[in-house]
Amino acid sequence: MLKRLSKIVFFLLLFGYITIGVLLYSFQDRLLYHPTPNIKIDYPQLILQRDGAKVVVHVLNEGHKNAILYFGGNGESMAQSADYIAKQFPEFTCYLMDYRGFGSSTGKPSQEAIFSDALALYDRVKQRHKRISIGGRSLGSGVAVYVASQREVSKLALITPYDSIKDVAQGRYPMYPASLLLKDTYDSLHFVPTIKAKTFIVLAQNDKVIPRKYSQKLIDAFKKEQVKIDIIQNRGHIDISSDERYYKIMQDFIGKG
Repeated sequence: MLKRLSKIVFFLLLFGYITIGVLLYSFQDRLLYHPTPNIKIDYPQLILQRDGAKVVVHVLNEGHKNAILYFGGNGESMAQSADYIAKQFPEFTCYLMDYRGFGSSTGKPSQEAIFSDALALYDRVKQRHKRISIGGRSLGSGVAVYVASQREVSKLALITPYDSIKDVAQGRYPMYPASLLLKDTYDSLHFVPTIKAKTFIVLAQNDKVIPRKYSQKLIDAFKKEQVKIDIIQNRGHIDISSDERYYKIMQDFIGKG
């Protein structure tokens, strides 16, 4: 009787384990990407036609010789961020890309598509500007790292970054093999060796979404003389940008246009 009961418990646990694993695999896009609504704002748009998708880029402060390309988090609205970013970097033309499926962009987000779109944006605006700096927050830090590894970048700013989404997911779901389940790994660690730009990494002291150890692995991959780190005290992953120091230290790093 006890042996039979043990078998039943084992198979129930196995069934539960497999079921949760299948759900994690099937819904991983929903866990990773949180598309933002389409909000109309009064800024010019640059449209990239990409493999049947329309990728919308909001252009702030047109006409400056130097530019900033900014890639946001997995649920960050570029439309809602636009006014504040425009005011904080008045001497730069800023490009904010809505990922596929976000804002007014069409299509479906994926690492392959976002990486390709980000390079296309860089190549599209390169001839307009003397130098280009790149910023990326959370998910967008992986996009920024990739572009900086493939193109010439003046400055690279990474906010609450990670070594790879695969490692973060593995830490969150330790019972499952993230390397086998994940389609989009955003392996920033892989791209660091080819980055030449001076890099600024901004962390939140109380970040629970991207625990410090994952950011530290990325920091350690850079040459010490290449990277600068600052930690915003008493802030978390979401509210880091509400601290008065946040944009000031970013301005100091990026410099004047």
